[in-house]
Amino acid sequence: MPGALLSVSGLVTHLGSPVRPVKAVDGVDFEIHEGETFALLGESGCGKSITALSLMRLLPASGRIVSGSIRFDAQELLGLSEARMRAVRGGGMTMIFQEPMTSLNPVLSIGRQIAEALRAHQGETGAAASAHVQELLQAVRMPDPAKRAGEYPHQLSGGMKQRVMIAMALAGRPKLLIADEPTTALDVTVQSQVLDLIRQLQRQRGMAVLLITHDLGVVAEMADRLVVMYAGEIVECAGRKQFFRDPRHPYSRALLDSLPGLGNRKQPLRAIGGFVPSLQDEFIGCRFFPRCERALSVCERQAPVWFTEAGHRVLCHLYTDEAERPAAGTPGAATATPVESEAGTGPPLLEVRRLEVHFPIQAGLLKRTVGHVRAVDGVDLDIPAARTLALVGESGCGKTTVGKSILQLITPTEGSVRFDGVRLNTLPRSQLRRRRAELQIIFQDPYSSMNPRMLVGDIIAEGISALIPDETRQRRRQRIENLLNEVGLPADSAQRYPHEFSGGQRQRICIARALAVEPKLIICDEPTSALDVSVQAQILNLLQALQQQLSISYLFITHNMSVVSYLADDIAVMYLGRIVEQGPVNEVLLRPRHPYTEALLSAVPVLDGDAGREVIRLQGDAPSPSSPPPGCYFHPRCPRRFEACGERYPARTEIGDGHHVHCHLHADSTSACD
Repeated sequence: MPGALLSVSGLVTHLGSPVRPVKAVDGVDFEIHEGETFALLGESGCGKSITALSLMRLLPASGRIVSGSIRFDAQELLGLSEARMRAVRGGGMTMIFQEPMTSLNPVLSIGRQIAEALRAHQGETGAAASAHVQELLQAVRMPDPAKRAGEYPHQLSGGMKQRVMIAMALAGRPKLLIADEPTTALDVTVQSQVLDLIRQLQRQRGMAVLLITHDLGVVAEMADRLVVMYAGEIVECAGRKQFFRDPRHPYSRALLDSLPGLGNRKQPLRAIGGFVPSLQDEFIGCRFFPRCERALSVCERQAPVWFTEAGHRVLCHLYTDEAERPAAGTPGAATATPVESEAGTGPPLLEVRRLEVHFPIQAGLLKRTVGHVRAVDGVDLDIPAARTLALVGESGCGKTTVGKSILQLITPTEGSVRFDGVRLNTLPRSQLRRRRAELQIIFQDPYSSMNPRMLVGDIIAEGISALIPDETRQRRRQRIENLLNEVGLPADSAQRYPHEFSGGQRQRICIARALAVEPKLIICDEPTSALDVSVQAQILNLLQALQQQLSISYLFITHNMSVVSYLADDIAVMYLGRIVEQGPVNEVLLRPRHPYTEALLSAVPVLDGDAGREVIRLQGDAPSPSSPPPGCYFHPRCPRRFEACGERYPARTEIGDGHHVHCHLHADSTSACD
């Protein structure tokens, strides 16, 4: 293997007050070689991003590197002046961030922003810079680079914005690209495109890549080597194949056990108990000890030392004695008895027919309507009692609009929504209000959906007061205490504010608020997308247990196919406002019929990076819902399209056992043509 391009030794970075600092990075050592992809893996708050910012010397005002060494390209970075460090940033190593919109200037065109990077690192200006901007946009596969160079960040999709960030990063011809959660906010198809782009650019330019993520699937697809970080320190270091074949540290094994999927479907996931310790604490023993299922007595009183075998390093007491070593092999699924939800009998609890939601496009001083955005364009859904229907698709396909229109938070343009036999979209407001207790929603971002100035108890009580006004104060208080206990939070949480809780705890509060009025149906809008895998496992276990205890139905809106395969009974795949495929989850996931479903599933990263599977690369972005293409909406991006696809929208074709698809490939009167 080539020599070390980056060598980090004994790195210690503190944040906050010098009196009792947050030890965000506490003695980290690793090397990155030329041309390799090195992954930094761990939960939120473990110190991954602060490690990357330390390498770039871009710490926040309260941050400081206390000790250690960072050698890059045979040069010690910690001794450089700020002026010399600026030449390293962008020129030697560069960084792309998780949320590109916050990193791009909203008032400058993307071409001008890339040109600024070229001027800073290459000294290029004028026509030469403009030509180079288009070359960079072409290198990152930006469609119509000449046009896009003149556009602004808000005019681009999430995937396009991330491509712009990569183009800016390439402007200085870096030797090391630091990618901090570059795909977390992206759909699986866009994620696949971005990861493929990074791989291709890496091969072409010989760059090394430091990939920071909590997504084990992305690590399995991309990394050559990886380290696992916990509470500010590295606990395991291995090659990719070594790690996924034989994870050594109990924390690593617990992370893998937390992953949902078809293999552990309807079984309780092995969520990691407790919380990451405060990085302001003074640690004596192992930092993972309070949460470790295999802890020894020595773990509490003595810090572990490194054990190394065949290049696989682990920081754990279990390996100090041969007799105590855990058996090799990937951790298995939970051994609890599978819990399958019973199929709904009788009429559906929720019945949606020909649902349409069109938003007017207005222009001119008189705000005349010049068109419509067809956000939802004829959707049919059924959800029986105590069942879960997953609604999946790319961002912007209309999933959230479907959920809000079912709740009548958005008034449907056409169609009907029947709940428990009653048509909601024709009910008078007074009667609809009484029905609201039976339908609730859990939002993607729990923090923004709660009033930060209200106590948690008052937040939960708000719905009870509005929808169950006859309940006494004493019974209300007891109900809140029971709800907090039901979602795994202590009773005294009612007297605290939302900012005092972690992301997973805040999501539990939102679930308690939804349960407070005893609903029959809960719409879950991406409730786990922003959570680490261990916290996600806790929330999925909770939702599954509540469904069994209370017979609640869920409409689960997500783009996480692993969560779908674990939790859902049925699945509906949505594209540009329409359902293109629907059926039982096992049937659709194992035998997809629509080319779009096939592309979605092929783009999901898998832990077996050597599976030899074919990834279907969709070209371009979804068309605008204000001007959908003629015929099948998917045909401009479909690798299997033929003449009929561009002429008429495909009718519904029954595959069997509740599985149906809208695709000319499966219609009786048509046949595929290559």
